[in-house]
Amino acid sequence: MSADDQALTRRGTVLEERGPGPVRVALPVNGTEHAVEIEPRVSLLDALREHLQLTGAKKGCDQGTCGACTVWVDGRRVLSCLTLAVACEGREVTTIEGLAEDGALHGMQQAFIAEDAFQCGYCTPGQIMSAVALLEEGRTGDEEIKEGMSGNLCRCAAYPNIRAAVRSVRDRA
Repeated sequence: MSADDQALTRRGTVLEERGPGPVRVALPVNGTEHAVEIEPRVSLLDALREHLQLTGAKKGCDQGTCGACTVWVDGRRVLSCLTLAVACEGREVTTIEGLAEDGALHGMQQAFIAEDAFQCGYCTPGQIMSAVALLEEGRTGDEEIKEGMSGNLCRCAAYPNIRAAVRSVRDRA
């Protein structure tokens, strides 16, 4: 096997070369399989917003520093502005639009409303996605919540209310 073939091999499977032009990518998002025609360099954020019209994840900094674009890939939080959409092919992507079940808001969404944990609301989807994942990761102490949410910036400085919302969900569990 040549060095090039070895470089294209992952987990014993030879990966198909794709690009540089548009390629068909299968993205399972919020429990529904979507097929999009995109260039391999398109971020997951742009695929969600521009190709699937799922605009909950926000484009804040587009550099991975603000957390407004936080979504889950296979249950783990990721910054979708730094994640290539092609890297998510066949992996379950969950956005804020997929968090509610049967038309009922998720408990964290309800807590954000109850605790007035947003002002302008721009960062709220990323904050909520990060907060739910944080608790599922078992990071439930007050300092762990503060540290775990530090990657999600809020220009309105609603941090005390955001942490109160996370604690209220934690305390109900």
